[in-house]
Amino acid sequence: MLNSMTGFGKSVLKNNGFSVETEIKSVNSRYLDVSLRLPRAFYQYEFDFREQVKKKIARGKLYISVSAKNDGIDDSLGQLNEVALKTTLAALEKIREVSGVKDEIKLDHLLNFSEIFMENSEDSQEDQYKLISESIDSALNSLEEMRGKEGTELGIDLTKRLESIEQSISSIEELSRNSIEDYFEKLKERAIQLSSDLIDNQDRLIQELALLSEKYDVTEECVRLRSHIKLFKESMEINEPSGRKLNFISQEMNREANTINSKTVSTQISAHGISIKEELEKIREQLQNIE
Repeated sequence: MLNSMTGFGKSVLKNNGFSVETEIKSVNSRYLDVSLRLPRAFYQYEFDFREQVKKKIARGKLYISVSAKNDGIDDSLGQLNEVALKTTLAALEKIREVSGVKDEIKLDHLLNFSEIFMENSEDSQEDQYKLISESIDSALNSLEEMRGKEGTELGIDLTKRLESIEQSISSIEELSRNSIEDYFEKLKERAIQLSSDLIDNQDRLIQELALLSEKYDVTEECVRLRSHIKLFKESMEINEPSGRKLNFISQEMNREANTINSKTVSTQISAHGISIKEELEKIREQLQNIE
């Protein structure tokens, strides 16, 4: 089934006073591009969380924001170690004294060394890591649900456009039979008028004209177009990301439509060929949003 690349997912989880809120926004992208914002104390797990996302999402630009609070207090920096803070402050005072710097030590200076005095216990951080992972997974599920619903709507639209193309193909096939016969007769009449020396050998003339008129037959192109449509529909039903494959198939369909328009001598067939190209252009626009 098809999935859209645009959507939104959110999750709020809480355990033992530690709460995590995850928001994920997704937009179109040729590849998977993940922008991840985590609480400072969990930067070290960024790679793990990115791999978690890759297991569920194949394409799209994702903006993921994870915020954490402990007993209602922002826990993005972790827990304060007062002893380590005093030690850090004393070290900065010593550096200022030795270097002769007269400026006072400010909070901004201390925060540059926050990893020294802001910490979590290993057991606590492990539990919190698991909760963040669960929150991201839950938000991804919410995102996928929304992307799936939109993908279903896109699939309905694509199916309608494919049906329109099939109707145009049927019209082209019907018109093509008459068009080739009419063109053959016109060629024959014109050639007889211009080539009086071949009047005595009309069998040869008719044979040559038949070969020439066959060059304008679009039967093969119609057959290939129908084959591409069948493959397109089958690809829409598979349970995996198929956006790139569908885009490639639509390009092949467009080539066949171009060939039909270049070969035909019928204005009616050309009109249907242009209609097919219009539908294909709309399909390709929609495919930009398919995972």
